[in-house]
Amino acid sequence: MKLFVGLGNPGGGHARNRHNVGFMAADLIAERHGFANPRAKFQGEIRDGRLGAEKCLLLKPQTYMNESGRSVGEAMRFYKLEPEDVTVFYDELDLAPGKVRVKSGGGAAGHNGIRSIAAHIGEGFTRVRIGIGHPGSKTKVHGYVLRDFAKTDTGWLETLLDAIADAAPKLAEDDAAGFMNAVALATQSEDKKHTKKTAPSQREAADEEDAPTETKSAGPFAKLRGLFSSDN
Repeated sequence: MKLFVGLGNPGGGHARNRHNVGFMAADLIAERHGFANPRAKFQGEIRDGRLGAEKCLLLKPQTYMNESGRSVGEAMRFYKLEPEDVTVFYDELDLAPGKVRVKSGGGAAGHNGIRSIAAHIGEGFTRVRIGIGHPGSKTKVHGYVLRDFAKTDTGWLETLLDAIADAAPKLAEDDAAGFMNAVALATQSEDKKHTKKTAPSQREAADEEDAPTETKSAGPFAKLRGLFSSDN
């Protein structure tokens, strides 16, 4: 059995935040692969299902980011799992928007959710780092990650989350290289559009996030698009 964990902060007010991209990834994986409806357990929201031949539990801790390890630790102990059975999806400031990297073990690199999980279960779990870009200054990081994705992020974000969801069974099979290759192939057209782009300036980000967003027609990303157009 595998335990997949999406990191974020609970509540509608945080749903569109950059810090919640791990929650977004977990939700889309569950929907794409027909997981059961969510239920409350382990101080989180869990969904059961299969990725390929592998049984998998998807967990979204509801403890707030800084205490994510409490929820992950409970689930891991209940199912008698090892850290190597755990894969965590989360936002990464040090990767350009639309980039993804997978690694096993290592430090937290300043991410409080990862730091909390490592404190509770050790460092041997797999990390799927989802790039959101950096605001350019450490003093702006807190506001940046807790601000909503901009309207102009929708294209690469949809493409990336779609690719992650489609390739998730490879992670369940411990095929990180295959996962990375599948995501790279699926996102290469969007990647070309953003090759020369960096994180928006504070003013640009504010302008983009205040701009009205057109609600597109229903489809596999109707729920995600709703996050960008809702008036929470």
